[in-house]
Amino acid sequence: MSQENEQIESRRERLRELRENGPNPYINRFKPTDNSTEIRGKHGEKTAEQLELEKPLVTIAGRLMTKRGHGKTMFAHLQDGKGKMQVYIKRDEIGEDYAEIKKLDIGDIIGVEGFMFITRTGELTVHAKKVTLLTKSLRPLPEKWHGLKDVETRFRQRYVDLIVNEGVRETFKKRAKIINGIRRFLEKMDFLEVETPMMQEVPGGATAKPFITHHNTLNMDLYLRIAPELYLKRLIVGGFDRVYEINKSFRNEGISTSHNPEFTMVEFYMAYADYNSLMELTEKMFSELAIDVCGTTKVKWGENEIELGGKYQRYTFHESLFKIGGIPEDVISDFEKAKAWLQEHGVKTEKTEHGAKVLEKLFDFAVEPKLIQPTFIYDYPLALSPLAKKKDDNPELVERFELMIGAREIANAYTELNDPEDQHRRFEEQVALKDAGDSEAQWMDEDYVRALEYGMPPTGGEGIGIDRLTMLLTNNESIREVILFPQLKKQKKQESKPDSTP
Repeated sequence: MSQENEQIESRRERLRELRENGPNPYINRFKPTDNSTEIRGKHGEKTAEQLELEKPLVTIAGRLMTKRGHGKTMFAHLQDGKGKMQVYIKRDEIGEDYAEIKKLDIGDIIGVEGFMFITRTGELTVHAKKVTLLTKSLRPLPEKWHGLKDVETRFRQRYVDLIVNEGVRETFKKRAKIINGIRRFLEKMDFLEVETPMMQEVPGGATAKPFITHHNTLNMDLYLRIAPELYLKRLIVGGFDRVYEINKSFRNEGISTSHNPEFTMVEFYMAYADYNSLMELTEKMFSELAIDVCGTTKVKWGENEIELGGKYQRYTFHESLFKIGGIPEDVISDFEKAKAWLQEHGVKTEKTEHGAKVLEKLFDFAVEPKLIQPTFIYDYPLALSPLAKKKDDNPELVERFELMIGAREIANAYTELNDPEDQHRRFEEQVALKDAGDSEAQWMDEDYVRALEYGMPPTGGEGIGIDRLTMLLTNNESIREVILFPQLKKQKKQESKPDSTP
């Protein structure tokens, strides 16, 4: 039997004793009146003499993380949802319950009632008058979490990761702060938060392969949305001039450090605005978020420092290929030369790929990895943007931008196409591409075209990847670090324990 299994069996034996003799190892209720952060805020600046005089009473609850005994006394650390707090337990004051307290295991959840004092070493501490076992833990925590061999175990058993890794807890607190900050920013600008269908008869709003499901009562196939875009624009048609949705979307694509099949976006649409308006709005939003979440507009990203304040760099899509990517002009303008150039650099191309798709691969290979500081890439080829409006002075291009930061796309925005006949033609072109083998081409959505026929005002729309934005503002290089329960491959053999090898 392994050492961990021995510990589990020992804890189960202890549980049996508690069930037979008491106290109840899983009590129904306990109401803490304080937490570690509040206690430090109220009493952290007080002197030992002040606390000795006041003896302020507290009731706190959390997980037992450490304990060390000194005969008739014991020190322990309790971890609640806000942080850690030291607890001092003295046998002469606790009485006969002291023996039971000594049997507590690391990981047990306990409640402590007592008063505050400062130890000789200067640590703010709860002097326990009563300790109550609230929940018995049957599995030992990893002794040295930083020594894990298999990082995927942290994602499969995120609950353990959160217990023992303070940095992970902070990442998800920042994620919540980012989402709340986006919501405040948009509502301050008079945007209305809405909800649109997650199951759709026609998946649209992006070039991506959807997940399929089936509704038994209606006897029809439905698709998990790849984007909320077409429904949000229906709301613009309906008279809501500014709408947004913080949404889950799903794309049946590969998993990587920057892709998860289930992801979170914010999409917002603004009547009487264009993509230039949205560039300015995005600069302001990201600057405010950085200050709110990180306290500064300068954020660390790997070995780089990224400045999120001020004006961002701007390049047209075409400019970026030769000015940043260093690709010769004759390669950019010739489809066959572009394919040959990619193949020479080890990038595969498919027979079905049209010219714009090849240009996109040129960008992904030669330009994107170099875009560390915030950069707007704008004026994309028409064929890459079936929902964006053409430029007045060049109908081969559309009014679209992508915001690149840290060598990744963070945001995507258009001046929205509102000409129903043009939209119908583009949908037909997408259907032709799908029929030719492009599984990510968009579908025909006749109802959306009908909505446009009622008239949609000039509109700007944008989507921002919240997972990637969180990666940026928490300095994480993998999307799995910022999603609480990321999608993982099925394990061949289900393991229920984390690898705690030091």
